[in-house]
Parts: sequence; C-alpha cells; structure tokens
Amino acid sequence: MDKYKILFQILLAAAIRVGLIYSQYRQTIADRVEVSTLLNSWKRMTEGVALYRHGISPYDGDIFHETPIALYLCDFMINNIPDFIGLVYVLVDILSGVTLYFTAKAYMVELEETQNRDSKTYAKGVENLLMHQRDYKMCPKYVLAAYLFNPYTILSCVGFTTTTFGNLCYSLLFFSMVKGNRLLCCASLALAVVQSFYPVILLVPICIYNCRNSSRRILSIAVTITCFITMLSLAAYACYTIMGDWQFVQAVYAVSLSVTDLRPNIGLFWYFFTEMFEHFRLLFIYSFQLNATLLYLAPLALRFHNDPMLLATSLTALIAIFKSYPCLGDVGFYMALLPMWKHLFNSKAVVPDMQQSFVILCALVITSVLGPTVWHLWIYSRSANANFYFGVTLAFATAQIFLITDVLFAYIKREFTLKHGIIKEEQKAKLRLSLD
Repeated sequence: MDKYKILFQILLAAAIRVGLIYSQYRQTIADRVEVSTLLNSWKRMTEGVALYRHGISPYDGDIFHETPIALYLCDFMINNIPDFIGLVYVLVDILSGVTLYFTAKAYMVELEETQNRDSKTYAKGVENLLMHQRDYKMCPKYVLAAYLFNPYTILSCVGFTTTTFGNLCYSLLFFSMVKGNRLLCCASLALAVVQSFYPVILLVPICIYNCRNSSRRILSIAVTITCFITMLSLAAYACYTIMGDWQFVQAVYAVSLSVTDLRPNIGLFWYFFTEMFEHFRLLFIYSFQLNATLLYLAPLALRFHNDPMLLATSLTALIAIFKSYPCLGDVGFYMALLPMWKHLFNSKAVVPDMQQSFVILCALVITSVLGPTVWHLWIYSRSANANFYFGVTLAFATAQIFLITDVLFAYIKREFTLKHGIIKEEQKAKLRLSLD
C-alpha cells in the first residue's frame, strides 16, 4: 500500500510540473527574479548555445555564466530533443526527490541504531522524546513530499533553471554520503563545485562520515580529499576539452566572487553593493564571501560532528541564504531535508523543542507573497522603490536564519534533555530579592 501511495505522489508531482510547463504561465515563472538568476537562467542558456553553434565563445560577453558541461548538455537537448526538454526537467526533478527519499530511509536506519546504542545512557522520564517505529517509517515520506510539492522546487523546475540539475547533484551527494560511497560522493560534490564554488565546504561533513567507522581516520580523510581533487580535476578538464580554453573560469566563478552583476534577487548582496561607496567594495566582498563559506564551518563542525548529516544540511542552508546569487530552488532543496528531524517538533515534550515554527512559517509565506507584489509596485507601477523589495528579501533571509537556528537549538536541547532528564518547574532555579 505504501508503494502505491509513493507512486501516486510521484505521478501527481510530475503532472503538476508538466501542467505548468505546458501552460501560459511558464514564461512568466521563468522570468521571475526569484526563480532565475544570471547563473541559472534558461534564457541565458539558450543565448549561450546559439553563440556556441555559430563558433562564437559565449564567454566573450557578459551574458553566459554557466559551465561548459551545462552548455554541452543543453546544446544536446536543444538540438536533439527540443520538444521534450520539459519532460527532461520533470524527470530530473522527480529523480532528485526519490533520491532524497532513499537518503532519508538510510539516515533513519542510522538514527535508530544510534538511539538503540545510546538508550542505556538516557535519563529517566524522557520516553516522550524518543523516536519510534512510526517516526522512522514516516520521515522519508515527508521528505519526498516536501521536495515534490514544495512550491520553490516546482517553480525552479517549471522555469527551466539549471538549479534543477544542481539539486540532483546535491541529492546524489547526500545519498552517497549517508551510504558511505566515497567515489560517487566525491564525483557529485565535484560537479556541484564546478557549477558553484560554495559547496566545497561540504567536503568537511563528507570526511567526517567517511572516517567515523575507520580505524585510520587521517588516512581516510586524505583518501577522501584526494578522491575529490581527482574528480574535480577531471570535471575541470572536461570543461577545458569542450571549450578549448580556460576562459570559462572568469565568466563562471569570478562573477560570483566579485558580484559584478547587481540585478535584484532574493539574496543580500545586490542591495548592499549598489548603495555602498566603491572604496569599501573589496572589504565587503571579503566579508560577505567569508560569511557564506568559512565563517560558520568550524563552529558547526566542532559542535555537530556526531551528526554529519545535520551538519551538511545546515551548511547547505547557509549557502542558500548567503551566496551571491541565490534562488528559490536552492531554498526548496534544503527545506526538503528538514523533515528528517521531525522528532524535534515533538509537541508531547514538557518544553517543545522548536518554539518558533509558527512564526517562521508565517514569515516565509508572507514574504513569498509580498516579493512579487512589491516587485510589481517597484518595476511596473512605480509606486515603490528598491528599499521595499530589499526589505522583503531581508525578511525572507531572516526567516530562514531563524528556521536553521531553531532546528539546531532544538537538536542541542533534545540532546541535553536525553542525558540529564527533563527539568521540572519546581526544579528551576529562582532569583529572589531580599531586604536582609
């Protein structure tokens, strides 16, 4: 029965995507700044393919910022299957969701083994905080539904953004990481890094996963890093072979690092670099890029090294929030992973683990609706300005930050409570003022 329910979900999600792709709204969705950026736009991809066909390097101008691998694949689709490109996007997106489903199943096995192993060290009276068989069974289904029916991932797929293919790389990365397949994991990470350099920090949770069950941890880490560098070199060489030069490096990576294009998006870079004085630009470039990559890596890795899946999800979420050109497809991917920690929403606990869920949900819904509204008022009605739109994107990013911090604090709170027990009301310390 469960297999039929999952199959029904997949068919329904595919039908929704196909219906929108072949509707009159597809182009409107593809043109939205929340969905398409200069790094993943299908319109820019088709222009790059047209230049490539005529023997002109698409990297000569400031139009094309995709990798040569993506250029080659899209050129193949446009030349050979132009009428079925939408179906390819749907299949890739569905495959990403199914891969996350099996990732969640493997991770639930890991959580069950961890809980059974550590149950003897738990304090008394914490039975309500423990996971049960129903949790292990339902979480993968929630992950699948959260990806297939997430409006953010649907819009990204319908808009023909290359983020859809990037999400597939991420899905394979997470699946191979939890399954312990070093080769596939490093290959997936290499493809993700070729598309955008930000995911390179995910090498840390991958190394933690690979060395957990190894007696020679340093050797395991060295092998993982070597494997990743080899795969990345092969991907870079494939790009060089396609184009015949290294010109793509400047067009693909320098634009993300230096933030030369200041078109509005759901990120935080564009407004700051539009308003600031030019002589402060380099300082803020370093500050913003460090914030998106290395700033949170060490503290999170030290605190959550016992759960590298949560560490990888947290880093993926921070990349989606703080990268230079984010889109809704990036946000939808990491949100689909959060149901794996559904037990943190435990309402039976004396003190609920996650206490800001309703506020965060309302903020995400409101900002998602206000974004296109304020954009229309700014660009078309001219009754608003850039401050209004940036205010919405700032609130959207703030809601995501609260979401991630709420999950992490709930995880720490639950971990502490399992070991030390539930602190009852009469046990709490009280501060009293005395006139003596």
